[in-house]
Amino acid sequence: MIDPRSQSPASATEDSDPAAREINSVRAEIDAVDSGILEQLNRRATLVREVGALKRSERVGVYRSARERDLVERLVASNAGPFPNSGIAPVFREIISATYRLEGALRVAYLGPEGTFSHVAARETFGSQVEMVAVASIGEIFAALERGEVDHGLVPVENTTEGVITQTLDALLASTTPICGESVLHISLNLMSASGRLEDVREVASHPQPLAQCRDWLARELPGIARVETPSTAAAAERATQRSEVAAIGSALVAELSGLRVIRSAIEDRRDNTTRFLVLGGDEPSPSGNDLTSVVFTVRKGESGALYRLLEPFAVEGVNLASIQARPLKGTPWEYVFFIDAEGHQSDPALARACQEAALRAHSHRVLGSFPRAGRIDGGLTAREAS
Repeated sequence: MIDPRSQSPASATEDSDPAAREINSVRAEIDAVDSGILEQLNRRATLVREVGALKRSERVGVYRSARERDLVERLVASNAGPFPNSGIAPVFREIISATYRLEGALRVAYLGPEGTFSHVAARETFGSQVEMVAVASIGEIFAALERGEVDHGLVPVENTTEGVITQTLDALLASTTPICGESVLHISLNLMSASGRLEDVREVASHPQPLAQCRDWLARELPGIARVETPSTAAAAERATQRSEVAAIGSALVAELSGLRVIRSAIEDRRDNTTRFLVLGGDEPSPSGNDLTSVVFTVRKGESGALYRLLEPFAVEGVNLASIQARPLKGTPWEYVFFIDAEGHQSDPALARACQEAALRAHSHRVLGSFPRAGRIDGGLTAREAS
């Protein structure tokens, strides 16, 4: 028998307080639910392992870019609450990421170092449990894929404020690595320094893209302050850790990793500041019902109406073009290659006919890939596989 005098004051209070007893009772129910969740996670992991064995026997890759998107959209549609819809994507992202290794190792190359927005996008796309490989340039991502050192690569392709990433377009043209997915990341930029004090700032450092995306804010809040371009936002953060008068612009993650203090958050000029990334490598995705097909064309120099003739078949077939970009054709002055993103999968009859006719009218063409579009769930963007 327990001597009441031996009980701690807190324990005695909980025993005598009806509200405390009710809280403990509810917590016990929560613990039971958590145990049930873990049991179901292990059941899911067992099934994932079976899927992995089947994939290996068929030599099928681990990653399927539409699977998580469709899973999250289905769960959101059936969610009766009160669990928030916005929490479904991040929860299942990590569940899926943790079980990738049951199917096989997954290595993903991104434009490093740690803390860059490409790093953030890689984590948002594949979760935190896969092996992330930081490389020094966009070209090196393609090279790592071609050497077989990684399974997938993630490269930025366009930003809503600053437009296309030309290095990525040029690398796509020079490589045979296919596109298998996309991811979209809202870019929220933070000003950070060692002291966290705006009045100490005498220099602002960052990658050229973030500097451009905060041009108006910097002119208004830090007029006359020197701006220094760095190879990455992580390099800018390192500069700020070494010099007290330097403030860096970058992600919340790079502030956390570098130990810098955020002076101002969300300093981007446009609230819709978003970067689209492409997922490279792996198997060709099957049609998902919501796809994009990327194709590159060249046209004959000096041919009147060549671009009109190239695009006409898409209009005739009722295929919407999501994007058209032109890049100089290297080695041939004043000639251009056209990057076209068309809605649909290359196996869709209308798109197949349009591409076939356009190819007949073009000087050359190549399909870069058909892939599922990134899903958008309450601000969460997903394009990963759930087994």
